[in-house]
Amino acid sequence: MEVNSEATRQTDNGQSVGSGRDAQKDKYMTFRSGNEYFGLKIQYVSEIIPFQAITAIPETADYIKGLINLRGKIIPVIDISLRFKQEPFEYNDRTCIVVINVQSTVVGLIIENIAEVVEIREENILPPPSIGKSDRVQNKYVYGIGKVGDSVKLLLDPDKLLNDEELSLSEQASDMNIDEE
Repeated sequence: MEVNSEATRQTDNGQSVGSGRDAQKDKYMTFRSGNEYFGLKIQYVSEIIPFQAITAIPETADYIKGLINLRGKIIPVIDISLRFKQEPFEYNDRTCIVVINVQSTVVGLIIENIAEVVEIREENILPPPSIGKSDRVQNKYVYGIGKVGDSVKLLLDPDKLLNDEELSLSEQASDMNIDEE
């Protein structure tokens, strides 16, 4: 399921609108992890693929599940719930891998359940509150709180989501991809 590569898109009434950065500016892919709903700017999402076999990598953090082969390209995969130090969940037919591209780094995120794509305008984004130490683990990945109707979404900063370990794994995977060509 490609997310952002169309040259034009159609609105609900059938009119074409120009795609690109402007059309995606306030769009977020939302998903549930644990009891929380998160949002990720759609511009980072390359595609959403069904869950598939993952090759484990020894001696990596528990949230780094391993590597997948996506059409000949090797990419590292992270379990987002383990990254947020939430209870692990059992993978099922709703589990998918969201492939993101952040600063030329391609990584797969195992997502429990995709919710929807929503528009969150700048004026509906608040800075995350800091109540206590327990909030800081998740909030270090969150740059804002998006108001969507009566609900809120925790908006993720993908740069902070990927630390040096994932970037290093991604570079190693890129080296493997180059060696295979």
